[in-house]
Amino acid sequence: MVYGSVIKVLGNLLLIEAALMIPPLLVSLYYNGADKLAFITSIILTSMMGFIMSKSFEFSKSIKAREGLTIVAFGWIFASFFGSLPFIFSGSIPSWIDAFFETVSGFTTTGATIIDNVEVLPKGILFWRSFTHWIGGMGILVFTIAILPTLGVGGFQIFKVESPGPRPDRIAPRIKDTAKILYTTYIVITIVQVIMLLLGRMSFYDAMVHTFGTVGTGGFSVNNASVGAYNSTYIHLVIGTFMILSGINFSLYYSLFKGKWKEIIKNEELKLYLGIILTAVLLITLNINKDIYHNFWLSLRDAYFQVGSIITTTGYATVDFDKWPTFSKTILFSLMFVGGCAGSTGGGMKNIRILVLLKLVKREISKIFHPRAVIPIKIGDRVLPNEVVAGITSFFMLYILIFILGTIFISLEGIDFESSAGAVAATLGNIGPGLGLVGPSRTYSQFSYASKLLLSLFMLMGRLELFTIIALFAPSVWKNEILSKK
Repeated sequence: MVYGSVIKVLGNLLLIEAALMIPPLLVSLYYNGADKLAFITSIILTSMMGFIMSKSFEFSKSIKAREGLTIVAFGWIFASFFGSLPFIFSGSIPSWIDAFFETVSGFTTTGATIIDNVEVLPKGILFWRSFTHWIGGMGILVFTIAILPTLGVGGFQIFKVESPGPRPDRIAPRIKDTAKILYTTYIVITIVQVIMLLLGRMSFYDAMVHTFGTVGTGGFSVNNASVGAYNSTYIHLVIGTFMILSGINFSLYYSLFKGKWKEIIKNEELKLYLGIILTAVLLITLNINKDIYHNFWLSLRDAYFQVGSIITTTGYATVDFDKWPTFSKTILFSLMFVGGCAGSTGGGMKNIRILVLLKLVKREISKIFHPRAVIPIKIGDRVLPNEVVAGITSFFMLYILIFILGTIFISLEGIDFESSAGAVAATLGNIGPGLGLVGPSRTYSQFSYASKLLLSLFMLMGRLELFTIIALFAPSVWKNEILSKK
């Protein structure tokens, strides 16, 4: 382990975070909020720690998998710890554990909150709260990768651990260029959505905050009623559509820019993703129209928004879907385990893994009739190596195991099964609102500190694809240097 490299990169990460606190400080100054001093103090402390860490250690120019894993895991923990300082210093969230939970939820783009009344918070704090979604959506460490070459540090090992999905691919030959392409796409989508919301007569402040939550698939709102506070079909459709767009692999937008239409049309993961959305929307529309709405177009609008919000793990809401029929809630609960596409800002297990698992089931059925047949698992024209297929299977089993154990642990508080399962599924999948006590009209404030810390861990594990956090606590993995393989 080259500790100097790890500490130096983490130090630079904190310097970046301190700089990213400047926009909410400017918002606080503009609105003359009471949170100005809190941001100034947080910026000073974070930048001082970052400066000391970045200047006090020698480092190696090459980062191997072991260092990359450590940087990513501790990077998210450090960013969440120091990112919670404005909440604490401003008095918005006096408890350290509550503030850490809220900040982890922000950076991991989960959107789970312990704040019962967000509308009383200062504008700067609310801006920072949603801005953490935008920062964490593409990944603050992906941004760091773009500047690592200037420090003489390579970043591919960080990119491999940080990127969501079973097999992160470079868009460009150099990782620095890949990171820049991804962020350019991210920024363009952000700007377009802000403009679209402004056309719907949303204020500039509200448009920025809700765009951060949409493009980052986070879900923090400045309203207690979330997006439902805007009684506008136009705004609901704009945010709903951009949530779905943000759940698509960002590399496909680069292919679109390059005019590679065939890559997009033939993309199996995209077909599955859109197919699941279409099926879920139609089924829920028919169900709630029959039992609740009795208005097909209104049913279609709300079903479209809620399905888009849950499958992309954004977590915005226009209605309290916890009051919908059991059939519709079951579909939404199932979507919590699907998530967005690999390479998107969405969480969950990812559609690519679901696709591979479906192909595995199909292969096993075929082998019943043709036991000697050699049937490879293919995505498009590419045959997946056996280790990738095994990794996806292991991920699925581990995900379900953690969900079951987490639900059991949370239920020890006396929480009912629906709420316990909903809380674990919503945090592990980086969704935010769940069912029962953590439905879209409620918060996580009623949980104990122990449960909040556990749910914070689930949010980090969900964002970092489980194995990153687990491997950090597995001595045998470090001893045998399994992660040192490229």
